[in-house]
Amino acid sequence: LTECQLYFARVWIPDPEEVWKSAELLKDYKPGDKVLLLHLEEGKDLEYRLDPKTKELPHLRNPDILVGENDLTALSYLHEPAVLHNLRVRFIDSKLIYTYCGIVLVAINPYEQLPIYGEDIINAYSGQNMGDMDPHIFAVAEEAYKQMARDERNQSIIVSGESGAGKTVSAKYAMRYFATVSGSASEANVEEKVLASNPIMESIGNAKTTRNDNSSRFGKYIEIGFDKRYRIIGANMRTYLLEKSRVVFQAEEERNYHIFYQLCASAKLPEFKMLRLENADNFHYTMQGGSPVIEGVDDAKEMAHTRQACTLLGISESYQMGIFRILAGILHLGNVGFTSRDSDSCTIPPKHEPLTIFCDLMGVDYEEMCHWLCHRKLATATETYIKPISKLQATNARDALAKHIYAKLFNWIVDHVNQALHSAVKQHSFIGVLDIYGFETFEINSFEQFCINYANEKLQQQFNMHVFKLEQEEYMKEQIPWTLIDFYDNQPYFYDNQPCINLIESKLDDTWAQKLYNTHLNKCALFEKPRLSNKAFIIQHFADKVEYQCEGFLEKNKDTVFEEQIKVLKSSKFKMLPELFQDDEKAISPTSATSSGRIPLSRMPAKPTKGRPGQMAKEHKKTVGHQFRNSLHLLMETLNATTPHYVRCIKPNDFKFPFTFDEKRAVQQLRACGVLETIRISAAGFPSRWTYQEFFSRYRVLMKQKDVLGDRKQTCKNVLEKLIVDQDKYQFGKTKIFFRAGQVAYLEKLRADKLRAACIRIQKTIRGWLLRKKYLRMRRAAITVQRYVRGYQARCYAKFLRRTKAATIIQKYWRMYVVRRRYKIRRAATIVLQSYLRGYLARNRYRKILREHKAVIIQKWVRGWLARTHYKRSMHAIIYLQCCFRRMMAKRELKKLKIEARSVERYKKLHIGMENKIMQLQRKVDEQNKDYKCLMEKLTNLEGIYNSETEKLRSDLERLQLSEEEAKIATGRVLSLQEEIAKLRKDLEQTQSEKKCIEERADRYKQETEQLVSNLKEENILLKQEKEALNHRIVEQAKEMTETMEKKLVEETKQLELDLNDERLRYQNLLNEFSRLEERYDDLKEEMTLMVNVPKPGHKRTDSTHSSNESEYTFSSEIAETEDIPLRTEEPSEKKVPLDMSLFLKLQKRVTELEQEKQVMQDELDRKEEQVLRSKAKEEERPQIRGAELEYESLKRQELESENKKLKNELNELRKALSEKSAPEVTAPGAPAYRVLMEQLTSVSEELDVRKEEVLILRSQLVSQKEAIQPKNTMTDSTILLEDVQKMKDKGEIAQAYIGLKETNRSPAMDYHELNEDGELWLVYEGLKQANRLLESQLQSQKRNHENEAEALRGEIQSLKEENNRQQQLLAQNLQLPPEARIEASLQHEITRLTNENLDLMEQLEKQDKTVRKLKKQLKVFAKKIGELEVGQMENISPGQIIDEPIRPVNIPRKEKDFQGMLEYKKEDEQKLVKNLILELKPRGVAVNLIPGLPAYILFMCVRHADYLNDDQKVRSLLTSTINSIKKVLKKRGDDFETVSFWLSNTCRFLHCLKQYSGEEGFMKHNTSRQNEHCLTNFDLAEYRQVLSDLAIQIYQQLVRVLENILQPMIVSGMLEHETIQGVSGVKPTGLRKRTSSIADEGTYTLDSILRQLNSFHSVMCQHGMDPELIKQVVKQMFYIVGAITLNNLLLRKDMCSWSKGMQIRYNVSQLEEWLRDKNLMNSGAKETLEPLIQAAQLLQVKKKTDDDAEAICCMCNALTTAQIVKVLNLYTPVNEFEERVSVSFIRTIQMRLRDRKDSPQLLMDAKHIFPVTFPFNPSSLALETIQIPASLGLGFISRV
Repeated sequence: LTECQLYFARVWIPDPEEVWKSAELLKDYKPGDKVLLLHLEEGKDLEYRLDPKTKELPHLRNPDILVGENDLTALSYLHEPAVLHNLRVRFIDSKLIYTYCGIVLVAINPYEQLPIYGEDIINAYSGQNMGDMDPHIFAVAEEAYKQMARDERNQSIIVSGESGAGKTVSAKYAMRYFATVSGSASEANVEEKVLASNPIMESIGNAKTTRNDNSSRFGKYIEIGFDKRYRIIGANMRTYLLEKSRVVFQAEEERNYHIFYQLCASAKLPEFKMLRLENADNFHYTMQGGSPVIEGVDDAKEMAHTRQACTLLGISESYQMGIFRILAGILHLGNVGFTSRDSDSCTIPPKHEPLTIFCDLMGVDYEEMCHWLCHRKLATATETYIKPISKLQATNARDALAKHIYAKLFNWIVDHVNQALHSAVKQHSFIGVLDIYGFETFEINSFEQFCINYANEKLQQQFNMHVFKLEQEEYMKEQIPWTLIDFYDNQPYFYDNQPCINLIESKLDDTWAQKLYNTHLNKCALFEKPRLSNKAFIIQHFADKVEYQCEGFLEKNKDTVFEEQIKVLKSSKFKMLPELFQDDEKAISPTSATSSGRIPLSRMPAKPTKGRPGQMAKEHKKTVGHQFRNSLHLLMETLNATTPHYVRCIKPNDFKFPFTFDEKRAVQQLRACGVLETIRISAAGFPSRWTYQEFFSRYRVLMKQKDVLGDRKQTCKNVLEKLIVDQDKYQFGKTKIFFRAGQVAYLEKLRADKLRAACIRIQKTIRGWLLRKKYLRMRRAAITVQRYVRGYQARCYAKFLRRTKAATIIQKYWRMYVVRRRYKIRRAATIVLQSYLRGYLARNRYRKILREHKAVIIQKWVRGWLARTHYKRSMHAIIYLQCCFRRMMAKRELKKLKIEARSVERYKKLHIGMENKIMQLQRKVDEQNKDYKCLMEKLTNLEGIYNSETEKLRSDLERLQLSEEEAKIATGRVLSLQEEIAKLRKDLEQTQSEKKCIEERADRYKQETEQLVSNLKEENILLKQEKEALNHRIVEQAKEMTETMEKKLVEETKQLELDLNDERLRYQNLLNEFSRLEERYDDLKEEMTLMVNVPKPGHKRTDSTHSSNESEYTFSSEIAETEDIPLRTEEPSEKKVPLDMSLFLKLQKRVTELEQEKQVMQDELDRKEEQVLRSKAKEEERPQIRGAELEYESLKRQELESENKKLKNELNELRKALSEKSAPEVTAPGAPAYRVLMEQLTSVSEELDVRKEEVLILRSQLVSQKEAIQPKNTMTDSTILLEDVQKMKDKGEIAQAYIGLKETNRSPAMDYHELNEDGELWLVYEGLKQANRLLESQLQSQKRNHENEAEALRGEIQSLKEENNRQQQLLAQNLQLPPEARIEASLQHEITRLTNENLDLMEQLEKQDKTVRKLKKQLKVFAKKIGELEVGQMENISPGQIIDEPIRPVNIPRKEKDFQGMLEYKKEDEQKLVKNLILELKPRGVAVNLIPGLPAYILFMCVRHADYLNDDQKVRSLLTSTINSIKKVLKKRGDDFETVSFWLSNTCRFLHCLKQYSGEEGFMKHNTSRQNEHCLTNFDLAEYRQVLSDLAIQIYQQLVRVLENILQPMIVSGMLEHETIQGVSGVKPTGLRKRTSSIADEGTYTLDSILRQLNSFHSVMCQHGMDPELIKQVVKQMFYIVGAITLNNLLLRKDMCSWSKGMQIRYNVSQLEEWLRDKNLMNSGAKETLEPLIQAAQLLQVKKKTDDDAEAICCMCNALTTAQIVKVLNLYTPVNEFEERVSVSFIRTIQMRLRDRKDSPQLLMDAKHIFPVTFPFNPSSLALETIQIPASLGLGFISRV
């Protein structure tokens, strides 16, 4: 390390916040330095002081290329900060939650759903080596599954970690992997069953803690059982270490087990009323934590899930209610209170309600339970005492009883879950998944943590042993010097924790704490005593020091349960409660108590109890530690008997934030779970391992050319001896080099320095060369520029001289002009300025005088105003003073008057004055009365005068009024005249104004008209412009609409193509599923055939009813049976049903039908076996059977007679109906329809009469034969005649045989006894039976024809009736119209009728013309053939032979030119044809030298001949046999690519031939005239074309599967791992996990292997004549498989995501593209299938820093999904120090830009996807008549026609 502590070296220093902080050395370290100068990453400088005692230097950082490795042991420097940093980089930056640490998988809980657990990921990891793919729980599961199958040894996966670290989820995914890979998910889905048990186990075993809301408070070990074929058959769950103490006590912010709160939340349910539950806050056992509710969890809903899970696992409702009763009883028991009587005794209050409820629920006696809760029994040697107990002891006993009941109930439930998971099939092996808690340390650690940490010590010891074992096996395998370590010797504590285990396992008694101090203190390095406490001790565990508090240790260890209380519970009337304690009655090791109140549920049979009767009591008194140790011992035995695999789960933070890493918490867990222990063990040995080839490839740059030898091993040895002096730092093995920690980093430093020096030298040379080139180029350019510039400057100087002289002259005149002009301007300006200045001064002077004058005026007025104001103010003051003075004087006077008024004299004076005044007033009143009288007299006189004057004035007024009226009249006349004058004037003015208005209006109108015209002209111009603009716009819109419509049309076309491809894909998937079911059906059928074809002794005889019903259909029965399957495929082809649930149900129904058919065949086999057993009895009873058969035939004849009578009656009724109900004009006796009908009916009735007579004749003959026939034992010759009759296929032959038999029967003189010799009569009888069957079938066909004809006649009669009614309606309508309209309507109707008739006649004429042309064509063919036959015969026969010799048949060979392109074969040779041409034809043998598609041509030519003969049965039989034979060949040799390719090619060619020669115009365009003559003439084989198309699809899918199986092993090795460009990608250091090398060894696949295989596929397909379009589709599918598998592996392998690997991939893809160009297949669409892989390779190579780079990536990677892009960026790993990692901010930028993209969230491509295939029509130019059949095919029985 001191050699590496140099300037700029990076180190790790401790930090209280971040645990470890990175720094950089600013000065080289020298031995003896006490301080290191460091530069921290945040920019600060620091002086780091070394420990003076240890003088340990800080840990060195690994090179950047090693950071983020899949395996922590691949790090060169193995220490805690390196591990922590590597995990953080992988978790935060790369979003990778799994990391290997040697044999351990470290799993960090992401607190987020990740798409890395789908079935596609499972398929990707299946079959892979553990180091080949990125770390994953599936890799561990695959390794366990593979080792189980390979080594025949049981496996264990140990999942450990803190609560909330994800242990249960990891175990669940491991089980899902086993269920998927084993292929038995549909039959025994154990994972689903285990998941169904999860709600139950979580409710009774999980609780809320401070760290996790759903913490598992027990450990469980699930054994997944497999059969001999390694398919899952069942499971078994064993639980360990249940935390019983939680039932009675919970810490703050914690809860009891979930089930209690679920019960309380469901207390209002009707079925729970009897439990008398309340809120959880009312129960002592659920309220202590103070946190009864979990946020976001509904306990009532969880209770429903728990009950549903119980029902699914077979726990009945009654048992469920029993469980809930017991749990409710535990809650009520917790509320039982005690009152102290004294210090040693206590009581329970009378009729205590909680205890009463508890006893009612448990079914026990109240008094008895009350007594034993407060007392206990003490047994001595002689007597038994009952002793009261204190309140504290009673409370502890109550809690112990509650814990004991809960533990027993937990045990019972687990047993029932195991019963549901159990399988009846014998288990061959198992994989166990252990989900258990990890190391625990808290502020206060007690007995619980003591036991938990003890268990972890044992597990860590087992882990250490396993690690050492693997390490030593590896060293011994590689034959390197290594001292075997005895695990139990005196090694450092981190190697062996046995001393710690021994310390823990010491016995605990009353003085155990003091004994610990005395025994271990200062003697054992693992034991310490706290300084300030005598009741605690410290143990140094493998993970950390833990201080344990002694208080309560002994009580928790004893966990005493009084036996009397258990007895009370056993006597319960509640049946379920005693079941829980059955284990105590059988002397089985109790499982109720454990450490910390945790309970192991594994059972261990105890030895039989012999001897002391107190054995039972002692079993109850076993301590918790003893029981815990036994349970743990069983677990360790199980684990030691299996091969372990380790998964350590890490909780990254306590707040459940997604992808947030808390270094402190992570370090605690890494220490606790043993990961750092693994690192220390690895660091003690040789953690870094390289193969010689990998070392040579990586460090070739450190070697000189002379050091490189032919032997790679010796080369590496020589180089290492030079590079590393200390030989203890490395060891050479057989295949690998082993390095100690830090050596790889040292080699990487040397390599980086060498590369850096080489880069500097290359840069120096390149830069010098570039600068020299740049200097020369600049020098040449400068000289050229100088030449041109100097010439330009000389020309410019000459021009300058000329211009200077001219300018001087111009300047002279110009200056003179300018000066004169300037003078004039200045003079004029001066005068103007003077005038303005003088005016300005005068105005200023005037303004001054004016201001002075105005100022004087203002001063005058102001001074006057001031003077007036002063005067007014003075006057106001004077007046105010006067007022004040006068007021003062008045007040004084008033005061004097008030004084005077108070005196008597004053009053007297006042009264004297008043008397005088009264006398004066009296005199005044008298005088006024006198005056009043005088005035009244004057008034009277005046009134008289007034009256006289009034009369006089009234008379004058009347006179004046008369004169006034006259004046008014005159005035009115004057006014009227004036008004008339005014009116006239007004009219005149109005007329004048109107005239003016009219004139103005005319002028205005004229102006407006002119304005309007001008406006209209302008508007017209504007409208023209708008029209032109609109026209232009319309044209543009039309173009746009056309373009948009074209785009829409293209998009819709693309969408329709996609829909068509989807539909085609669904249909082909349906065909694939159907073919699978068909193969299963064939297998079942073959099994049944093998079972049926067991040889049976005796003679078989066909039942008469069976044979009679078989007469018509015997020939086609086999065809119909085989034809059933292909005809069924027509439905999906027409309906195009998608592959959904309805399809699944149909297929399921089909499977059921097949099973039913199998059962029917089995029944038929049993029936045949029974017939064989009765065969001998039948031979003895044959005479009686013959008689019975004759009677049956007579009954059959009677039935036929009755049917004939019935038909005759129906005909008579039909005749009556026609005569009665038909219209008179239609059904009249002379009508044509009636005549035709009656003729047909008559002929039918005559035919029936004839048949009746024949039946009667047969009946009489049979009766006579019945009398004559005698029983005969030997019937061996009867089958001969029967076969002869069966060979009579022609009806005429059978009829002649029947007539001959009838004539024979008519001869009465026949001696029947002579005739019956050798069984002749029996033979005759058999022949008659055959004839009878034939007649019966003919009769039935006649009956059907009659019914069809009668139905046709009824339809015709009905149509005539409708026509008649319509005519009558038209006639009635016409009669209502007038005559003219009636004539017109009748004419119109007649024209319509004639038009319709004309059209019908034209259609009939066209049909007849087609028929005529067809018949003429056939006639020409037949005439030509007849002419050729006649010519051939005349040429070979001489005239003499014609006259003299009889004509003999001669075989004349036909000339080649006469060959018509048909092949003839006999019916019995059909199987031979199929066998030689299909079943036994080998593509590699005979078929290599054949014309491509020759079997298809031969088969079609045979079909043509059958069509030529119009033999439909032959056509059907041949096509069905062909299809079935091809299927049989592909089933037998379906793994051979050549066979599948050969028959795909021939099936397509056969399909094209059926289309080309079908006679349809669409397929005849490319035919020659000769080929058109070879078209099929009689049959339309369109249905068989569909069947062949479906067969071709199935063959294509099989071909794809075959080539996928061949290519798959090559793809990853050839496309990813092999270095096609040598030296581009460097090999990184590897850890303990083996990683596939990228160096090509012997037997590994390369890109050339893939190309050779592609060439092989292509050549085979071309050789077989496969259609070019079909070859393109196959190549496209192959390239898709290559691209998908390569990309999927790239996304799952971090070591492949680098810049150099991207270059390799692009090179490999270019080679594939070159192969496509060579084969002319670039337009096949194969290149497009590689687009995702190409973009992934480009993504590895582009810049990944700026926003522009992010935008470019988003535009470039349109074929990749967002998940794939982010995954590649996260996995990107630099191989060399010159590359940089992708920053987290850049990845977030990519995610933000792609958040609106709608694509699939699936990470991997579907490598199993098959593109829908099409078979474009490809006609053949090969003439059928030119085809030659080689003799090697063995088809000599076929003749050419």
